[in-house]
Amino acid sequence: MRKIYFLLIPLLFITCKSEPVLVELPVNIIEPKFEIMSIYIIQADLVVTEFEAVIKIDNPNNFAVDLLAVKYELYGNNLLWADGVAKNVLHIPSKSASKTHFRFTMNFINTNRRLLDDVIAMRRINYRFRGQAEIRFNIPKAFVSNVKFDCSGLSDVKRKAD
Repeated sequence: MRKIYFLLIPLLFITCKSEPVLVELPVNIIEPKFEIMSIYIIQADLVVTEFEAVIKIDNPNNFAVDLLAVKYELYGNNLLWADGVAKNVLHIPSKSASKTHFRFTMNFINTNRRLLDDVIAMRRINYRFRGQAEIRFNIPKAFVSNVKFDCSGLSDVKRKAD
């Protein structure tokens, strides 16, 4: 019996003196979802019209994300409507959605007549919004990731109230 105590005491001493081991649990990251909420006509001239697209970004994660930059292409009725880059776009809290606005112009001389007719009549536009977003995930050991997005749907074209 004494031999057992003699063996257990050193083992107890080693166990009590060891440092706790920190185990990092893997973080499940879900890419944010992009959606066009509406497209507004800001100012219409004879040749060039200025628009504003209201974009909703949904963050399904348990942590906030920062949308640092967005490089995008916007198609209307399968025709390139606008493209561009926006920087320092938006902070999106965890488990929520936020909206941002992109302004773009349409030159009627360079636009397909079918898209022009739909915009003038303020009909619903079949859109495709795609590109790449630079996102910082607000987690320990935060990192920046480039996330591709590609969404499509229908959006009304409305005149923005002053």
